[in-house]
Amino acid sequence: MREDRIAGLKEAFLAAKKLSPTKLAARIQRIGFHCLKCGECCRGEDNSVVVFPLEIRRIQIATGLEWLDVVSPPNEGEWDKDGCFHTLEWRLKKEGGSCRFYQNGRCSVHRARPMLCSTYPFYLDRSELMCSECRGLGGRIESDEADRMAEQLIMRYLFEIQEAIALLERYRDFERGEAGKDGRYIVHDSEGEHRIVGGELLG
Repeated sequence: MREDRIAGLKEAFLAAKKLSPTKLAARIQRIGFHCLKCGECCRGEDNSVVVFPLEIRRIQIATGLEWLDVVSPPNEGEWDKDGCFHTLEWRLKKEGGSCRFYQNGRCSVHRARPMLCSTYPFYLDRSELMCSECRGLGGRIESDEADRMAEQLIMRYLFEIQEAIALLERYRDFERGEAGKDGRYIVHDSEGEHRIVGGELLG
């Protein structure tokens, strides 16, 4: 099963490398987009930004913050027999329902922001261009900006596939159990397992 998923992802990676940035940029221009700087993508309970280890470290360098001051483990997962909560990947930390880096109406880590943020509201799914909900869709976008967005979208898509492959290759399954009460987490990502005990990242 795992081998089949990895093989499928590798096929998707090869297909993605054949994507035409020019054709993708043309589609982006037809849809249109102009950021209104409303901050709606940074605020609200539904806001959830998946980030990968490389992106987390980039933000750490830009801010000097510790790992768990940048990200949190998501709430979706399963318990093991020892009462540890297992989950996948990381989410940008939130404060008061908003991304903690959305401050004074702007992104405080704009130059180090994750690829998901820099390509919003667009993303690729099975090499197809998709759009998240955004009031800026339909706005005028210059051709050079559409070109830049297309290149970043392909780069992001390739990176996400590589991260998924690495996660599956390093993932170790576990015996399921009952919910624990001591706040122990095991986060699985492309680098393996990261343990959180008592709010401290142990590795």
